[in-house]
Amino acid sequence: MKIRKALAPDVTAVMTLTTDAYAPYTALLGAPPIPVTEDYAPRIERGEAWLLESGGDLAGLIVLERHEDHAMIFSVAVAPGFQGKGFGIALLKHADQQARLWGVPEVRLYTNAKMERNIALYLAYGYRETGRRPNPYRPGWVLVDMAKPVDEVTAAWFF
Repeated sequence: MKIRKALAPDVTAVMTLTTDAYAPYTALLGAPPIPVTEDYAPRIERGEAWLLESGGDLAGLIVLERHEDHAMIFSVAVAPGFQGKGFGIALLKHADQQARLWGVPEVRLYTNAKMERNIALYLAYGYRETGRRPNPYRPGWVLVDMAKPVDEVTAAWFF
């Protein structure tokens, strides 16, 4: 398993992986989640996207924004064939490592309230819910805001 920054030629693979990973939620929500409709070229150019590769295959990706007082996870996506194998946790650990390197005290994320499996994963990894709010881009959708101090590591996730 290897994590590397995405490069400009990776944009199509990033879009395909994101669409495939979020497909169950697209069906559940009746429309694609925001990460599926995102233009990733500027994010890749800014160095916000990292790819997780396994055996030469693209297994997952994380999009992480650097802010003054926190790191913000925009998207975590694991290819369907790699789900349930710890790759999502590896990407969350990468976010923690980046936040430490950036010297910010917290990692934040938001997800749709209907993405219960993801919320459970984040809670188990040490995130706490900090609030709920309407999605400004999708009327009727509710976002769940979550945060985790970077020094907080959940013992259950040590392999």
